[in-house]
Formats: sequence, C-alpha cells, structure tokens
Amino acid sequence: MNNKTLEKYLDKYLNVSNFSDYCPNGLQVEGKSDISKIIAGVSANQDLIERAIDEQADALFVHHGFFWKNESSVITGIKRNRIKTLLDNSINLFAYHLPLDAHPIVGNNIQLAMRFNIQNPEPIGDTLVWQGEVDSTLEDVAQSVQSITQRTPLVFGPKRKSIKKITWCSGGAQSYIEHAIDVGADCFITGEVSEQIPAICKENDIAFISAGHHATERYGVQALCQHLSQEFALDYQYIDIDNIV
Repeated sequence: MNNKTLEKYLDKYLNVSNFSDYCPNGLQVEGKSDISKIIAGVSANQDLIERAIDEQADALFVHHGFFWKNESSVITGIKRNRIKTLLDNSINLFAYHLPLDAHPIVGNNIQLAMRFNIQNPEPIGDTLVWQGEVDSTLEDVAQSVQSITQRTPLVFGPKRKSIKKITWCSGGAQSYIEHAIDVGADCFITGEVSEQIPAICKENDIAFISAGHHATERYGVQALCQHLSQEFALDYQYIDIDNIV
C-alpha cells in the first residue's frame, strides 16, 4: 500500500476535515513509500518507536503523535531523537487524535461502549462525550472497567448507586463532566481526574470513574489498524507500552 494513498483513504474514512484539532492528523513523518507491515500503539514515544523497528514495521499508527499546539516548534531533545529514529529507519508515522475519538465504528468511545456492554451508545449532540444505557450498580460498573482495562480505576460515589444512564469520553476529558450532568447521567467515565471533580460529583449526585488516559485510548487505534489490515491485506500488530496514567 502506498503511504500517500493510505493517507488519502484515512482522511476520508475518519472525516479528518471535520475536526479542528490540537495537532495535525494524518501522515506526520514520511517514511518509505510502500507499506506492508503496520504497528499500532497509543503514543509515539521512543519505546514504541524502537519496538516498531524491532518488528520491521513500515508504518506506525498512534493516537498521540507529534507537533501539538502550544509546544515548542524546534526539533531538539526527545522530539529530535524520536523523529531521527523514524527517519533513519524509513518508518511512516500516522497520528489521528480527535477523529479517532469520535469515529462511529473504530473510534475510542464506541470501542469502549462495546467492551463495557453499554446499550444504545450515541454522542451527546456535537460533543465528544457519549451516552448510553446500562442496568447496574457503580460497584459493578467499576469492576467491569477494571476487568477490561486491567488497571484499578479511581471511583467517586456510593458503591450501591444505581447506574442506568451512563456517559463517557476517552482520554483526559474530566472537564467534560458538565455534559454528563446536563443530560442527567448517573455516571461519567473518562481517563483522568482533577482536584475539583469529587466535589462536583457529590454536589450533582453523579458518580465518576477515572479509568486511565492511556487505558481508555488503546482500542481505537487497534480497531483502525485491524480495519486497514482487512481492507488492504496489511500485516498488523498492536504494541502496548504500559502507562499508569
């Protein structure tokens, strides 16, 4: 598969032009033109890049890539090391951020819904927060989250709280809790938590589960690359670089 042809396909498949993002979506670092083996991972750190080299990958697909808004634009330090390593080994780096959160088939949020067995999942308006239905308690929802993500979540709210309407957003979306409150949700799941969240939850009678930024964003890039492997007969592998945050 040609790298530029693959980028054009993904621009359309992920509706990239519909998003105003914090980083460029698509081919961020150009490598070899012909792609046969692809590696998926959450974040383009040095460990993941080295593993991609070990596996003789032609392209690396991540959710968190390079060139974020408000970061220094100079290529020094770890940014220089990461980019040089990719270029020295002719590995293409593809990164998709918000388009991969929102996609209705391979997106992080729909993939979480499938794993958490949430019924009737759908976005809340034009936000990145999703809503759905379960028939459970907070304790049971938290145990399900822990079983799927293989990490112990932070949980705010009474264990026996009844959870019927549930909301979620992968990654660092704790500030989006207001969307969950607005639709009358019983629980909000996201990846991270901030100091003010426990009080906001208590005063609005909504439960909260912080399941890990990395842990909640593993599944979109996996689903995307599985789709590509089936569509274009590419050799695919997912590599998880453990991150406790």
